Formats: sequence, structure tokens, C-alpha cells
Amino acid sequence: MSTRQAFKKAQRDLITAHERTSSLCTPFLDVLPVGGAALSVLASSAGQSTMCASDDTAARLDELQFDLGEGPCWDAMSTRRPVLHPDLAIDGMATWPLFTNALQQDPVGSDVVAVYAFPLFVGSLDIGAVDLYSSSDRPLEKSQVTDATQLASLAAWQVLRRILADNDLESDTPGTLNRREVHQATGMILAQLDISAADAALLLRAHAFSSGRTVAEVANDVVERRIDFTTDGTPG
Repeated sequence: MSTRQAFKKAQRDLITAHERTSSLCTPFLDVLPVGGAALSVLASSAGQSTMCASDDTAARLDELQFDLGEGPCWDAMSTRRPVLHPDLAIDGMATWPLFTNALQQDPVGSDVVAVYAFPLFVGSLDIGAVDLYSSSDRPLEKSQVTDATQLASLAAWQVLRRILADNDLESDTPGTLNRREVHQATGMILAQLDISAADAALLLRAHAFSSGRTVAEVANDVVERRIDFTTDGTPG
């Protein structure tokens, strides 16, 4: 299978991951020269959590960052940009001293040489990040960074679907006015991002979940233009 065929397959695998309950990590490993991957949810009223980890080392990378409050996943989410450190020993101590020191002393993470992170976000909603690690200091090529960024965009929607699957968010007062306002807000999000009505409704629920509010409250903010979802992020 060629590199581009592998990338197309990874895209398809991510798009159908929620329905198939398949791994969100494997598609990244199929197309990138890394040893492991983890997807973490960082911006949620329910707290931080690891959605998937390909191995113990990837899981430990997430755990250390959760505990210490610093590391590539936090930077990727806060900047909405890829974080690329092919040689952690050189850059890590200056950038994330607590994380780097803890990783170097950890028996599970001591073989990690390179770390990369890509943000997970949809519209104006920050979700988390994809962490990748390698035992080699060979940097990712520009095309590989582009591929990882595109896969992260697809993965973000699948993460939303998974974290909302077991959370049935309803309005406090589900009357006619609230239902009308939810529909109006869904239409506004649809127009802002040029996405389907189903994805717009998903994004509205996701924002409510992440902020610990009701769908009706968030819908009112959208209709009153206190929340704008406009950005470049769209689903696959």
C-alpha cells in the first residue's frame, strides 16, 4: 500500500471509528513514523481523560501531563498549533522542565526521544490533543505534519461523538420557546461552519457538556451572538 493509500485508509477509519467502536489511535500509527499515540480530552467539565492510548508509554505520557499540568498536549490545545520536538533532551528542559524531568526518570517513558502533539478542536470548541512519541530523533516531514493535522481534525469529531454518547443533555425547561431557540442556534452553527445539521447539533451539545451548562443556555448564547463557532475546523 502506498503512502497516500495508507493515508486515505486512515481517514476512512477515523470517519467510521465511532460507529465501529474502533481505535482512534491506530490510524495515526498507520501513516506516521512514531512508536505510539494517545488522544486526550483536556477541556471538559468532567475533567481530563485519555480517550485511547496505543501502549503503556503513550498512556504514561498523558498521565504525566495531567498530573503536572504541562507538556506538549497542553501547548497544542492552548495554541491550536502542532507541537514538534524531535529531540526532547535538547528542548524539553527549557520548555517543560517538570514533564521532561519526570519522563526521563520514569521507567516506562525513559526511552522517549521525540514528542509531537496536535490539537483537537471543532469550531470554537477546544477538546484536547493527540500525543505522539518516538524513540528516534528523526523529525516529522512537512507532509507528515500536514497529514497528522488533517487526521487530528477528523479525530476531534469522533472524540465529541464518544464523550457525548453516554451523556443525554436536556434543557432545564424544554418548552416550545427553548426548542425553537435550539433549532435556531443549530441553524446558525450550520451556517457559520458549513456543516450538516446533525454535526451542528452535536457541536451545540458538546459545548454544553464541556462548559457544564444546558443545551438551552448555550443555544440562547448562540442566538444572542454571545458565542460564535466560526473557525476553519470542519468534519470529514
